[in-house]
Amino acid sequence: MRDEPVPAADPRAGLTSLRRYTWWTLVGTTEFFLILLVGRWLLRPDVPVAVRACGGVALPVVVVVSAVLLTRRLDRPPIPGAQDGGTPVGWLAAGCGAAVLLGAILLAGGEFGLWALAPATMASVTATFLPAGRRWWLIAVAAAGAALPGGVTSALSGGDVLYAAAFPAGLVAFVAWLTLGMMWSWDVTERLNEARRLSAELAVKDERLRFAADLHDIQGHHLQVIALKSELAARLAQADPARAAAEMEEVRRLAADALRDTRAVVQGYRRTSLDSEIVNATRVLAAAGIDASTQVEPAGVRALPDGGGHLLGLVMREATTNVLRHSHARHAEVDFRVSDGFARLRVGNDGADATPDTGTGTGLRTLAERLRAAGGGLTWEHEDDRFVVAARLPVGAPAAGTEAR
Repeated sequence: MRDEPVPAADPRAGLTSLRRYTWWTLVGTTEFFLILLVGRWLLRPDVPVAVRACGGVALPVVVVVSAVLLTRRLDRPPIPGAQDGGTPVGWLAAGCGAAVLLGAILLAGGEFGLWALAPATMASVTATFLPAGRRWWLIAVAAAGAALPGGVTSALSGGDVLYAAAFPAGLVAFVAWLTLGMMWSWDVTERLNEARRLSAELAVKDERLRFAADLHDIQGHHLQVIALKSELAARLAQADPARAAAEMEEVRRLAADALRDTRAVVQGYRRTSLDSEIVNATRVLAAAGIDASTQVEPAGVRALPDGGGHLLGLVMREATTNVLRHSHARHAEVDFRVSDGFARLRVGNDGADATPDTGTGTGLRTLAERLRAAGGGLTWEHEDDRFVVAARLPVGAPAAGTEAR
């Protein structure tokens, strides 16, 4: 096995949790304060019934629209030129209209600070759909505009003009900082994930080029020599039949060597390795919506002999298949480390609904026999909804029974 860097985890694995956290933080915070503060004001006994009815319609519209738009924005790729489905103009128009109505209701009711919460929310949500350079222009205009209605209304009613002008502007800036800051963090993470994905694709292409180059070198050399010796044998066929036969025997040997070397190249190319199987597993589990936490000791992976890495790679592949086929898992853990002279691989998941079929094919029972023959072992436990596969293999000795299959 070549000495290659071992990624600790596929980047996509953590994005499921990060997206869920970002969604709950953004949407949860926004909707909580809208419902708590604005809803409490609307329920005050001194608020007229007609005003309360209008606010009771506008508030749910702002809440639902902002939640839908933030969800769509999180699903929108931040990569320039990527297919994003366009800007949801209809949703934005409905949300902004309801926010303006709600703000006007509160401002008319003498709420000189809180009235800007709904407009600030929709301004921030709208800004997330704009290019980076134009977002802060919108927020600056919104903050400046928020200072004017409150200040004028407060001045006409004899209230505190400074508070009525400064608090709404500060509220717009704060809501924008919270919303755009978290969205920026998500976008950066997505860009890093895209960069790593492209890096992985380039690595695959480089490996294909390496394989093609190796195959070309082997086949080109052997075929060139075979062609020359066949031509020589053809010229000697009548003049020196014995030498021509010897040359053809040499051609046969060269053809056999070429076949053997080609099989060796293909076998090495197809050979399963633990590091690649861990990366593939975390990528596949993340694609299935399963959070996969991975702890890998890179030095331990590199210390494995070729046969050991192949066997543990097969265990990793089979354990991943079991998670996908025999569970409704939401979380999975992969742990690999070297201790006491043994390489130890542990794969666990929740949501297990039945013990996997281990009796046939390359299932766990078959792999357990191969690991025992190599001086190691394989166990699996099914308790409640937890299923855990644990494999161990000696690090210092070559593994037996590791022919590529």
